[in-house]
Amino acid sequence: MAVEEQRAGSRVSRPEIRLVRRGFTDPARAVRLLEGPGLEGLADDPVLLDALGATADPDLALLGLARLLEAADEAERHTLRDTLTTSKPLRDRLLGVLGVSTALADHLARHPHDWHALVTFELRDMHPGPADFRRALAEGVRGAGGSPENALRIAYRRCLLAIAARDLTGTTDLAQTAAELADLAGATLQTALDLAAEQDPEAAAACRLAVIGMGKCGGRELNYVSDVDVIFVAEPREGVDEHTAVKAATRLAAALTRLCSDTTGEGTIWPVDANLRPEGRNGPLVRTLASHLAYYQRWAKTWEFQALLKARPVAGDAELGAAYVEALAPMVWQAAARENFVTDVQQMRRRVIDSIPATELDRQLKLGPGGLRDVEFSVQLLQLVHGRTDPALRSGNTLEALAALSRGGYVGRADAASLDTAYRFLRSLEHRIQLHRLRRTHLMPTAEEDQRRLARSLAALINDDTRSDPVAALQREWKRHAVEVRRLHEKLFYRPLLDAVAELPPGAAGLTPDAARARLEALGYADPAAALRHLSALASGVSRKAAIQRTLLPVLLGWFAESADPDAGLLNFRQVSDALGRTPWYLRLLRDESAAAEQLARVLSAGRLAPDLLLRAPEAVAMLGDPQGLVPRGRAALQSEILAAGGRAGSAAAAVAAARSVRRRELFRTAAADVLGRLGDDPAEALDVAGEALTALNAATLQGALSACVAGWEAEHGDLPTRIAVIAMGRFGGHELGYGSDADVLFVHEPLLGSLEQDAARAAQAVCNELRTLLAAPSTEPPLLVDADLRPEGRSGPLVRTLASYAAYYRRWSHAWESQALLRAEPVAGDEELGARFRQLIDPLRYPGTGVPERDLMEIRRIKARIEAERLPRGADPTTHTKIGRGGLADVEWTVQLLQLQHGHEVPGLRTTRTRAALAAAVGAALVEPADAEVLEAAWVLASRVRSAVMLVRGRPGDSFPGEARELAGVARYLGYGAGHSGELVDDYRRTTRRARAVVDRLFYGSA
Repeated sequence: MAVEEQRAGSRVSRPEIRLVRRGFTDPARAVRLLEGPGLEGLADDPVLLDALGATADPDLALLGLARLLEAADEAERHTLRDTLTTSKPLRDRLLGVLGVSTALADHLARHPHDWHALVTFELRDMHPGPADFRRALAEGVRGAGGSPENALRIAYRRCLLAIAARDLTGTTDLAQTAAELADLAGATLQTALDLAAEQDPEAAAACRLAVIGMGKCGGRELNYVSDVDVIFVAEPREGVDEHTAVKAATRLAAALTRLCSDTTGEGTIWPVDANLRPEGRNGPLVRTLASHLAYYQRWAKTWEFQALLKARPVAGDAELGAAYVEALAPMVWQAAARENFVTDVQQMRRRVIDSIPATELDRQLKLGPGGLRDVEFSVQLLQLVHGRTDPALRSGNTLEALAALSRGGYVGRADAASLDTAYRFLRSLEHRIQLHRLRRTHLMPTAEEDQRRLARSLAALINDDTRSDPVAALQREWKRHAVEVRRLHEKLFYRPLLDAVAELPPGAAGLTPDAARARLEALGYADPAAALRHLSALASGVSRKAAIQRTLLPVLLGWFAESADPDAGLLNFRQVSDALGRTPWYLRLLRDESAAAEQLARVLSAGRLAPDLLLRAPEAVAMLGDPQGLVPRGRAALQSEILAAGGRAGSAAAAVAAARSVRRRELFRTAAADVLGRLGDDPAEALDVAGEALTALNAATLQGALSACVAGWEAEHGDLPTRIAVIAMGRFGGHELGYGSDADVLFVHEPLLGSLEQDAARAAQAVCNELRTLLAAPSTEPPLLVDADLRPEGRSGPLVRTLASYAAYYRRWSHAWESQALLRAEPVAGDEELGARFRQLIDPLRYPGTGVPERDLMEIRRIKARIEAERLPRGADPTTHTKIGRGGLADVEWTVQLLQLQHGHEVPGLRTTRTRAALAAAVGAALVEPADAEVLEAAWVLASRVRSAVMLVRGRPGDSFPGEARELAGVARYLGYGAGHSGELVDDYRRTTRRARAVVDRLFYGSA
């Protein structure tokens, strides 16, 4: 206060300085109020001034007190002044409320006699219950004149005033305050229902109506200002048919809702929200018990059972309400056995966070990360999983349930205590914010004076000293609790699993093996027993490695559980850790770089390809900690590294092994980036980046292998008598390789001047055979299969031909399909000048100046039809085969290639080996309608992505969707479909390719 006094200086009077010392921020106005009507003679009363100074906002408290005294009549004012000066408990309660809540001060200014509630409730019962509130409300309604609706609102505010006073003076804790608010809500609903029955006795006589409290009302943890969630259930009275009874109950329920929710006279009590009922707003307001049961048995979603966890009869027919809860309880406690249960709950939580406006995210106490909802979701999730077998967990109250989870060993004691403390602080902060104006809000106010008032009102709950800078202290405490809640939210479901497999100190509670298995099953682990063995191997012991992994595993388990195959993620992590666990940088990377740990978990659980590549050389984990570690490298950098590694090798076999090692590492880099969505936001863009990366990698590997094999031949025989070039074909030449693609190539050579053609041919044959053998040889490195079957005469022809031999063959024997295959030919390795001359040789064949003769056109169509009829694998579904199925890759590519053959000589843009680029050029030349091109491109991109996904998930190539459910789910996840939506992927694929096939029939086959 010294600073404020210095600011005041000589400008303020001595009384004002005394007020500044007591926490007043507007001492001049305070002096005027203390000298005003009602407060005469109290300006120098140190007891009153100290009591005002102890409130959250002394200026607000003084203003409220002055308004109350001014509104009271002479006798009331005299009684209140006497009580204020002689009764410390009442003084503290009244001023405590006035220093926090302008809304309750407004109520007292309108109804000055209601300050007596601060005495009567205190004398009646330290902890009033539902019966006390019902009695108080009934007396208020009966004893008042005017409308019963207004009387109910006034009586409600009077009760609320008493609850707030006891809360703000510390007479009750958060749990008791929230319970009293819920009891008051139940009493209000009962009183409103009684009024509705008096106004409509015919309806009351026709039905029994029970009001089921839901949400915070049902859990006896209500806020000061909140929607009161309810469900209405009715039964006919004797002699009344069901239809009549439900109509009557609906009238009563609607009247009850109106009495509480309408904004008239004294304002709204709170909105009554029945949207948690079956079918929500679209469903009937009231149902019979049998109708409720039928809905929940057939149609209810996971979140509806989660909501029912808090169901509790609060008003109306108590027997019917109890029957409702008893009938639905078995379904609630079996909800965790539903497919995708944990995923559904987690997705719902993520949707809540995603729905928060960006401007409010950092101010949200309830819905934001580290907020109240994180605590509630965590506790409810654990309740639903373990409450199936442990009735002690079946409480609708968050704090009671958390305590039960701790006692049962489902949550560690320290974690439960931290979560309890954080929850109480956040809820208390929420209560204080709402009390100010009695408005439903969960946002931290931005005004400094509001935060100052909050900090002073919560001083007992803030660890820091709030006297010097209350706002800063409040912010620090709030952020500390939010961070702790978020941390515990992420680990709460997983930490006890480690305790279940680790050695616990004597007497410490822990999950039983059965409970641990139940939790793993709920998380989606198919083999909980194996998962527990992996956890035991990773977390047991006293080594530094085990200690760090015990810290990491709770979060990693959560990331694994979000994948389609958590078992594989955990197994792969164990294998990587077994290989690298003693390597200092590995544990340090995962401990200190949360992004690297998350990326590793995502990669390890996304399929088999990337983990298999990683497990052959686990040091590649280091890529995940490098910001540029997952950016695919270009051809030049790769080729330089491979050639350098080959130059250090002692033989061709060693050099090719080094090249394959580089290839394996770079395959992992690209696959990991792809799995993590780091290749591009647009699927087509990501597909292009992956295709370019894989093409560059295979080209560099071929160049390195060719150089090694030439060097090996020369070491044994002397200078090579010929030049060799490697021509990429198919998807390799089109820069459209997938992870499982072979390298389709042609080999061409040209004897050096003075060399015998026969010697040159033998040397070229030997080098190319060695290249293919070494790249495909069994090894720990993935093979690169070099396929030369597209050469002239196929497998019957020589592996390598001279440029002149190719020219002679194409001049005399070339078929239409060979011209079509040459559309994707592109030199990728070996002698660049020879490769360029090969391109010059084939350009007239693939872009014929006169287009495609009719006989060749018919031949191409005949071959395509024959492939469709004969080459589809037995049992394969033609609607989902990505390569030669309906609307698949072959359909689109043959259609585009036919356009290239027909028009490539006149449209320069068609002279490309890339499918999408050629299709775009066809649109630009008006050869294809943009809508048709869009359909073809969508099918081609989707089919290509499905093939990539199959390889990433299964670790081996495939042209159809996997038959195993977990693998199909992994493919769906890669393609952006959520858990449980694999069927949508297959439906979308069939729809997309069906449209593409219709375009192919018109453009390729010429069908009308």
